[in-house]
Amino acid sequence: MSSRLDGRDPKDGEINFKPGDTAVGTLRRVYGDDFALGYPSDTRLRTVLNDAGVNTLVQYFKNRD
Repeated sequence: MSSRLDGRDPKDGEINFKPGDTAVGTLRRVYGDDFALGYPSDTRLRTVLNDAGVNTLVQYFKNRD
């Protein structure tokens, strides 16, 4: 896991909303290199969430723990 606890933004402690068309590579710059391991950087967030069986980043991070 990245140095940001549970992927939360260090400024406000909240997981930011990201639209489903955001690329995994973009999210790795925010949440760390281990975000969505196994997915190419051009994969869209909606694919990662769908594969994980969740609808939001909050749910995704809760399921990772």
